[in-house]
Amino acid sequence: MPDAHSERRPAGELEASVLAALWAAQGPMTPAEVQHTLPGGLARTTVTTILSRLHEKGAVARTRAGRGFAYTPTEDSPGLTARRMHTELEKEEDRSTVLARFVSQLSDHDERLLRELLDGDSS
Repeated sequence: MPDAHSERRPAGELEASVLAALWAAQGPMTPAEVQHTLPGGLARTTVTTILSRLHEKGAVARTRAGRGFAYTPTEDSPGLTARRMHTELEKEEDRSTVLARFVSQLSDHDERLLRELLDGDSS
């Protein structure tokens, strides 16, 4: 009998898959529509739970669609990543140390890009 943990997906993988489906869509999607775009045969209840959690986190907006909801992403992928970084930074009291360590781990290219962005020269 397989170990229950061996079949589990990495944390965030399902949310990332659902968000990818929403980003690729031309408009709002119901849980059933999202379910049909995802590989792996997820149950609609699982997709609905993921969408509800994403809504609680502010990553998706929802509007009434019949008796249920249709969902749209609130931000694109870079925007969501930036919001996650900001959320993590807000958790820390010593923001200076966190930012210093973040910058010290950047590649030379990313450090140059960050400097350009901070200087307002994004050309």
